Order: sequence, then structure tokens, then C-alpha cells
Amino acid sequence: MTFRLAASTAITLCLTGPVAMADPPRIVGATATHASMGWRFDVSISHPDTGWDHYASGWEVVDATGKRLGYRELLHPHVDEQPFTRSLRNVMVPDGTTEVFIRVTCSRDGMGDEMLRVALRR
Repeated sequence: MTFRLAASTAITLCLTGPVAMADPPRIVGATATHASMGWRFDVSISHPDTGWDHYASGWEVVDATGKRLGYRELLHPHVDEQPFTRSLRNVMVPDGTTEVFIRVTCSRDGMGDEMLRVALRR
């Protein structure tokens, strides 16, 4: 009985170990361009997408206080397209704002801790 419990625990740890150590999504680049209807953000992300069970699922633009200014949902995994770039247009940024931050989210782990600072220049 003890052996079964130990073997079961070992199997569980082996199955969950790699999942717990998976790399979070990384922002590898971002640009901001001012346009007539707000700002356009082009964000490049790298993430070891494995399929529908685990993929980079979106990114957001926030101000220095953490207020969300825009969100780009990613509707599918990018297993064979790494890194990849997606855009978000017409993001309204309050006058006088000189920088924003980009954060990326993952379908399994939620919003990441990494934030990339993006300077805004007209």
C-alpha cells in the first residue's frame, strides 16, 4: 500500500513538474505610433505555446497607475510562429502621458509579472 502511494506521488510529481516550470510569455519588443484616432501598439511576444491548453492569450496597455488603456486578445495558439507580433489600434491615452506599460497574459497562468515600458513620442 505504501509503495502504491509513493509511486502515485512520484508519477504525479513527474507529470506536474514540467508544467510548473514552463516559461512565462515574454515581450520581446513593442512600438507605439501616434495616429489621428489614438495610438497604435505593435507588440512582439515569445512563449512556448503547446496548443489550446497553454498559449499566450493576450496583452494589455496600462498607464503608470495600472489602469488598463487597451487590450489585445489573442484568439489561438502560435505554436509554429515564435516570436509573433500583433497590433492594437485606436488606444486612447490621456493627454500628457509620456509612457505606458505592456503586460502579457497566458491562457493557463494568467497575467504575467513582466511589464515593458514604452515611451510615447508624438
